[in-house]
Amino acid sequence: MGLDAQVLGVSVDHVPCLQAWAESLGGISYPLASDFWPHGAVARKYGVFIEDEGKSERAIFVLDKDGIIRYIDIHDIDHQPDNDDVRKVLGQIDPQAAARRPEPALDESSLPTSGIVLYCTKWCPACRRARNLFAELNLEYTEVDVNTTPGATEQVKKWADGNRTTPTFNIDGTIIVNWKEMELRKVLAEKGYI
Repeated sequence: MGLDAQVLGVSVDHVPCLQAWAESLGGISYPLASDFWPHGAVARKYGVFIEDEGKSERAIFVLDKDGIIRYIDIHDIDHQPDNDDVRKVLGQIDPQAAARRPEPALDESSLPTSGIVLYCTKWCPACRRARNLFAELNLEYTEVDVNTTPGATEQVKKWADGNRTTPTFNIDGTIIVNWKEMELRKVLAEKGYI
């Protein structure tokens, strides 16, 4: 990122569960901390522990170097947060470092436009359901990771009213935002894929 910052994942799950989760994603590039015992102590301090369910909200906090919370995003478990919002906050905290950080290259023209295209992330549960459906139906598709493919996030935001929503599908020009299995099956049938 080029900023003086550290990403840290915190989960109320125990260490072996976190290791299995990280492996299921193909590895992650930031440390994970277990908030297992005393169960949810960190989540409670940040006000995101759900007592009756014994789990925490999915949340992002940005703290400055003095430990002051500068940004909070609490979102649904299936919602992909927008990293651009976090980058803006980091840039506000350290404008000089942000000025040195190059903007990501946009190249929407190289994104696939025909066939079945799945815009997704590795971790998204709904994206996994889409992959499973395509495998079940024996369909070939192109997968575009919105985290690593230049222009993909911007394209998805155009289709999803400014949101970075995964999965998003482009099926020969018909766009489906979010996991809507019945609508997806209907469009696949209309386009002659099933």
